[in-house]
Amino acid sequence: MLEVFAPLIFGVVIIVLVLLLFTIIPVGLWISALAAGVKVGIFNLVGMRLRRVVPSRIVSPWIKGDKAGLKLKGDSLEAHYLAGGNVDRVVDALIAAERAQIPLPFERAAAIDLAGRDVLEAVKMSVNPIVIETPFIAAVAKNGIEVKVKARVTVRANIDRLVGGAGQETIIARVGEGIVTTVGSAEDHKAVLENPDSISSTVLKKGLDSGTAFEILSIDIADVDVGRNIGAKLQEDQAQADKKIAQAKAEERRAMAVALEQEMKAEVQSMRARVVEAEAEVPKALAQAFRDGNLGAFDYYNLKNVQSDTQMREAISQSGKSDTSQGGSTPADK
Repeated sequence: MLEVFAPLIFGVVIIVLVLLLFTIIPVGLWISALAAGVKVGIFNLVGMRLRRVVPSRIVSPWIKGDKAGLKLKGDSLEAHYLAGGNVDRVVDALIAAERAQIPLPFERAAAIDLAGRDVLEAVKMSVNPIVIETPFIAAVAKNGIEVKVKARVTVRANIDRLVGGAGQETIIARVGEGIVTTVGSAEDHKAVLENPDSISSTVLKKGLDSGTAFEILSIDIADVDVGRNIGAKLQEDQAQADKKIAQAKAEERRAMAVALEQEMKAEVQSMRARVVEAEAEVPKALAQAFRDGNLGAFDYYNLKNVQSDTQMREAISQSGKSDTSQGGSTPADK
């Protein structure tokens, strides 16, 4: 029995060993590389397996780049893969840069890819510029009229500044700042409406692409609208504030006048009290004068006559005022 099944068992072992060999050693990939003229050894492919590198991720882009005329090294491609980069995208970017005659070394392309930027998209953007549209940016001219401006900024990628350069948000912010400055320096909003090109030409001279990953080619004003009259609104608010201040000051003066009136009334009442007190001392003084012999009976009668005459005049005066207020005639008229 063993002699019968021995050839079958041997054949199965051979098949398993061959399958295992083809699994560890990508023979098909090695043959493709040889056919394409890429010099990669069979042991290099086995080493990639041992270093946990997918050979197809290295060899396939290598073959593509070699056919495009690029001089690539397997160690550089493998090192970029182990660093977490996208080898296929880097090779595609190098091919696109080569066709567009843009100088792009492999090291710079790998650095851009590892920095998190799409190096292939950057090369495409360098060849075909894109248009960035800003939102409506509100600015106020010197005459107080608000002007809303929307701009379209044509930019292309700057390969040399992709690593560490600012993005599109910075471009939009700088363009907005330039628009606000330009409109704010205009004497009249009509000048901005009549010549919107002055905004783009002034903003373009400021070098807004400095320190960014882009190069600004042109700034075009897409739309200009007239907004609110900010100057009139500010004057109205100032008038309202001045009115409230004046009302507060008037209320303060009224309160001071009321306080002064109360103070004067209190002073009058105090004076009346002192007069009443002084009048109460008059009889005492007369009695003392009689006792001391400084006042005679004749002088006393004359004093009483004067007092009676004074009281009569006051009564007549009060009666005349009362008749006049009621529409009657005074005693003098009668």
